[in-house]
Amino acid sequence: MLILAFESSAKAASVALCEDGSLVSQVLQCSGLTHSRTLLPMAEDLLKNAERTLGDIDCFAVAQGPGSFTGIRIGVSTVKGLAWAGEKPCVGVSTLGAMAWNGIVAGGLVCAVMDARRSEVYNALFEIRDGRPERICPDRAVTLEKLASELRERGESPFLVGDGAEITAEYLRKAGLSYRMAPENLRWQNAWGVAMEATGKPLIPSQKLLPVYLRLSQAERERQARLQLQ
Repeated sequence: MLILAFESSAKAASVALCEDGSLVSQVLQCSGLTHSRTLLPMAEDLLKNAERTLGDIDCFAVAQGPGSFTGIRIGVSTVKGLAWAGEKPCVGVSTLGAMAWNGIVAGGLVCAVMDARRSEVYNALFEIRDGRPERICPDRAVTLEKLASELRERGESPFLVGDGAEITAEYLRKAGLSYRMAPENLRWQNAWGVAMEATGKPLIPSQKLLPVYLRLSQAERERQARLQLQ
């Protein structure tokens, strides 16, 4: 199966082409430009260089969240449009689940973390078994205090991946807990992980692909706070 995967849940954006579980090509950009300006041109260049077309694609995959509200919407909308226009199926995967694939080289406990602000991270824990990440807990928005407490109880040194790795490492260090920090080239979200996480997942029509936010946006939280004061 030929999968074209998109990752736009954080600052970096990437597109990957994978065939039957093997990476054919990947493009990653972290220029600060909005993903609405970068994703489709990246995909176009990738396909051109790989001598493939959108018609060759069997399935479109995307990180559907958690992450940046705007980034997730852009990625999901892009895949919905491509899948609908080409009458192709698609797959939405957990951003955290896709990130966990970066931990297969390290083995053991993988802690995928994204900065959710307000002393919280989007997080899920995984164990590397037989060369792939096996989920230990569901995706959640959790405080660093609670995450550190759980890691202390497990007694393992987690391999930290994601754009929340540095703030998590700092908290764990102050709490006297050990950890393994992913090198920068393995730390960030990427479309290859999305494609790997999508492999073997049920295919869905574009109409059923939806973003997953885990919590309300900042604007919605502020609106509710104002309503409570009235």
